[in-house]
Amino acid sequence: MKKSVILVALIFMVVVVFASPELKAREVEARGIEFLKKAIEQVSDQNLSSSIKTLQSFKTRNLLSEQKAVNFGIGAARRWLVREFQKIPGLEVVDDGYFLTKQGRRIIKDTELHNIVAIKKGQSQEERLIIVNAHYDTIAVSRDGKFNYEDVNTEAPGANDDASGVAALLEMARIIAPLETEATIQFIAFAGEEQGLVGSTLYAQKMKQQRKNIEAVLTLDMIANIEDGLGYVDSTRVRVFSEDPNDSLSRELARYVRRTAQVVLPHFEIELIFRSDRFGRGGDHTPFVLEGYPGIRFTEARENYSIQHTPMDTIDNLSVSYCADITRLTLASVLSLACAPKAPEVISERGVPLLRRGQGYDAELSWVWNGNKKEISGFKIYVRDTKAPFWERSYFAGKGDSFTFKNVSIDNLTFGVSVIGANGLESLISIYRMPGRRQAEYVFQELK
Repeated sequence: MKKSVILVALIFMVVVVFASPELKAREVEARGIEFLKKAIEQVSDQNLSSSIKTLQSFKTRNLLSEQKAVNFGIGAARRWLVREFQKIPGLEVVDDGYFLTKQGRRIIKDTELHNIVAIKKGQSQEERLIIVNAHYDTIAVSRDGKFNYEDVNTEAPGANDDASGVAALLEMARIIAPLETEATIQFIAFAGEEQGLVGSTLYAQKMKQQRKNIEAVLTLDMIANIEDGLGYVDSTRVRVFSEDPNDSLSRELARYVRRTAQVVLPHFEIELIFRSDRFGRGGDHTPFVLEGYPGIRFTEARENYSIQHTPMDTIDNLSVSYCADITRLTLASVLSLACAPKAPEVISERGVPLLRRGQGYDAELSWVWNGNKKEISGFKIYVRDTKAPFWERSYFAGKGDSFTFKNVSIDNLTFGVSVIGANGLESLISIYRMPGRRQAEYVFQELK
């Protein structure tokens, strides 16, 4: 009898010893979740409503509209935005300006374009950048129901498209600015979106030329409408678009947002749409994706095409509480990314994935992480079927730099690894991606 009791006690002790690192990691992660929940509690419906009303009060924010009027046109809207960002302590506000000559079908005259960039500086030595953005310009069809681009002063209040996104941007900046973050966050109000993603294209190209380390781009565009033109209402779901393939950087960013939202805002559904944007359309994340950066787009579950790009796009037709929920989940994602450690490297200096067949039949994962391991909780391994849309299993790997799955083929599964900070916040998952094969070239002479 005593031997049985001792045996049970020993088994219990072994289980506790082996389980305690993972249990401790879960406790740390729980603290991170509480930190995010406290941050999103600060989102104010009143602030969002006030910002949307002010932006629509400029009547139009068409890129080619009046630049110098006090209360009308894109110039007045731009100056108001600059003042609002400047009111927030801890932000550096930059006017990213360009002069555009008349060109193409949509830019029918010479004009200025100004992106407004509010920078929350992070502590990372490597200047890790996270960009969250919306566009502040608008456009509306003319009385004939068509886009006449020379009709630059048509009333275009753009409350949903995209004052809703800009309002969320301002609210997130107010809440995040006083907090310490590891990464630098840029809150950007782009111009020229309606002329063909002009402002974001120019900025993305500049970032690429300067070799900026952009870890994530999150675009908010139309996030306050809940009823479509057929009368269907949806106030508990948001669509998040991300570029193919299934293991792309953008797709992994979308999964990160979904996982974060599930723990901080469980009543709200994140519907991942596995394509770059709505069919045949584009958003300000697209130019960054084209430059090789991870980018995703948030858009309401139900669009009302009869209101978009018309004088009817006013706050009276919107749900501010719905806009607030999308602001909360975006804020949680941005803050989590910014406060988490940098992701591990899973590619060698020669560009080869650090994934091997151990003794032919095991999956041996290794990674490189050059940070201070005293400042992390540990690494986490993720596994899913190659066809699966989401990660299916995870394993806590401690603070080592490798992990082995016995008798598991590296051919049939997708693997990833993240790092969890001492604050409980997790990095993006670095995926072991299969490198593309190059077409072989041989020197030969054809025999005759």
